[in-house]
Amino acid sequence: MARYIGPKSKIARKFKEPIFGPDKALEKKAYPPGQHGPNAKRAKKSEYAVQLTEKQKVKYTYGILEKQFALIFGRASRAKGITGEVLLQLIEARLDNVVYRMGISPSRSGARQLVSHRHITVNGNVVNIPSYSLEPGDVIGVREKSKSLETITNSIGTGSNYPWIEFNPTALEGKFVNFPERTQIPENFKEQLIVELYSK
Repeated sequence: MARYIGPKSKIARKFKEPIFGPDKALEKKAYPPGQHGPNAKRAKKSEYAVQLTEKQKVKYTYGILEKQFALIFGRASRAKGITGEVLLQLIEARLDNVVYRMGISPSRSGARQLVSHRHITVNGNVVNIPSYSLEPGDVIGVREKSKSLETITNSIGTGSNYPWIEFNPTALEGKFVNFPERTQIPENFKEQLIVELYSK
């Protein structure tokens, strides 16, 4: 199996968080999916289950496969600094995520598709690898031929301002300024649980 393409609301309800963006189904049913609904008797999760759930939440949020995630964690564990924070910094530096953060696409899955279909450039060169790791100072832009794409023009303006990214919506070009601090990443992750999981 490659990327998850099933019901996103069900996954959001599983984690009790709108990890794919605003979700009306999650607002109406703020309890995990299952045939017995909110009245289901749910066993207390083990320590391992809590740690695994946190890892799965990060994987679903960023659209990363298990093997890729393990490789990123390996890089994080070898780098200087707090492993959990470095892990999130490396994930945030992925090209598809930065394209999403800039507002070029309204979702990470859409950003991944734009990159795969050769609509995105890095330092003037077309890059079609969504997991491409950016370095501070790299310039990300939209190919000249792709600037009129409806999916891109409709998305511009939907992104938020992030201090580690500069973006010019007129030129459809931005810069990955530096790796974000943990406090600057808005997602609600408990990355230390992931470190503990891999430490076993």
